[in-house]
Amino acid sequence: MAFSADELRVLRRALAIALHPMPLSDEDVQDCLRLAGSVDEAVGEAGRLRAFLLADLARYRDALPGSVTGYLELLQDALAAGYDPRPDDLAALRALRGRPAAAALLERCQILAERSVRARLAGCA
Repeated sequence: MAFSADELRVLRRALAIALHPMPLSDEDVQDCLRLAGSVDEAVGEAGRLRAFLLADLARYRDALPGSVTGYLELLQDALAAGYDPRPDDLAALRALRGRPAAAALLERCQILAERSVRARLAGCA
């Protein structure tokens, strides 16, 4: 997420006000509300982008083995963005493990999947 110069100015003012409470002008209130709206919009856009990327990943996975290069690249990008590999991803990578890149990615995904399962189980306990 990137802020414009005006948004950074408003953010600095809002933080200063939070640290040193003082009465706000109507302009300050409106600026803070616009900034909050911009942040909400950016969060919503990030969610839509994530949903699109995950759908794209599923399309590539469904088109394997013909889409192996694109699938491996998309999966790496998704993992870098915090994606937890799903059982379908692990199965696809097992089928492709004859390729060095897929084998390395399978090892990484197995570790991430195990951590994810352990975290979910610890949360339930």
